[in-house]
Amino acid sequence: MTRPIALMFPGQGAQQVLMAAGLYGPNAAFTEAMDEAFALFGPEGAAIRADWLGEGGTGGRAAMDRFDDVTRAQPLLYSVGYALGRAVLDLGLEPAALVGHSVGELVAATLAGVLDFEDGVALIRDRIDVLADSAPGAMLAVAASAADLTPYLRGDVVVGAVNAPWQTLLAGPAEEVDAVRVDLRANGFTCRLARSRQAFHSPALDGAVEGTVLAWSRIDLRAPRLPVYSAGLGGPLTADHARDPEFWARQLSGPVLFWPALDRLLRDHDVLLLEAGAGQGLSALARRHPAVVEGRSAVVPLLPARPRDVADDLAVFDAAVERLGAEGHAPRVRAAVGGRASRAGDVAADGGVRLQAHPQ
Repeated sequence: MTRPIALMFPGQGAQQVLMAAGLYGPNAAFTEAMDEAFALFGPEGAAIRADWLGEGGTGGRAAMDRFDDVTRAQPLLYSVGYALGRAVLDLGLEPAALVGHSVGELVAATLAGVLDFEDGVALIRDRIDVLADSAPGAMLAVAASAADLTPYLRGDVVVGAVNAPWQTLLAGPAEEVDAVRVDLRANGFTCRLARSRQAFHSPALDGAVEGTVLAWSRIDLRAPRLPVYSAGLGGPLTADHARDPEFWARQLSGPVLFWPALDRLLRDHDVLLLEAGAGQGLSALARRHPAVVEGRSAVVPLLPARPRDVADDLAVFDAAVERLGAEGHAPRVRAAVGGRASRAGDVAADGGVRLQAHPQ
């Protein structure tokens, strides 16, 4: 039996300069979605595109620091995730489920029809404006359970995300998070600061939640057309939640229950989990789930973990399409942008995928 696909979308911390840029041009659906995003971001769209493609005039540490700011990380995580989702749908494949981490859940909701992409971009722009006035914060990834970390929480530091039973993200004011980090390391815990300048998913952003409710209330929110497993709920997204502006606004300060959401998805379905984002962070988590360890489900990243060159993006995406063909799916071929050879693969007579050359 052919296992259906499910899409996973990462959130803040996964951002990279040039993430998925190897598909920009060669893959028609991805390119069209990214160009639509840059147009919707208005005057700032050209600058976002230039920084994404490494054309912003600075490189190295300065470029990475700029990418950690919400003005770049949030627009590009949302746009790239959506564009990768469009590239998968353009192959004629419909997911059995979608799940996203933080801003990745907004991607999942958009592809599931809860809101339009144009409205999603408007919400990201509003989020950036609201967060510009928020106090600086920090997030700390710790190799431990949330219960193990409870004795170390202090002040306004809280559990911001449950990424796996053994992996928890703490969030709060920068100085308080740093004090917790010192204590944890002194007691033998492995931890590292996440790439974020805001304390997402903590009470530090309660003010931002209040500032974004109005923007959400203006959006035409609908019941999902495709099943979404919500990391805000730790399970399936209901029609009532999907249409609730306050539910979406509260996700800025509420915890991310990614592992409970993924666990429920993998209890409901045996699937091929396609990670539609940079870094393969969610893939690494999912590979340790019992359903994947036992072979009932499998993980197929769409992008490389550590690309050495933009050509790696296309190679990994094509390998994913080949895997889908081997699993019994039949990805369709679409013409390239401007006549360039950008097909993800040619479907062979035996149901496999015959990869094509991709001139750069």
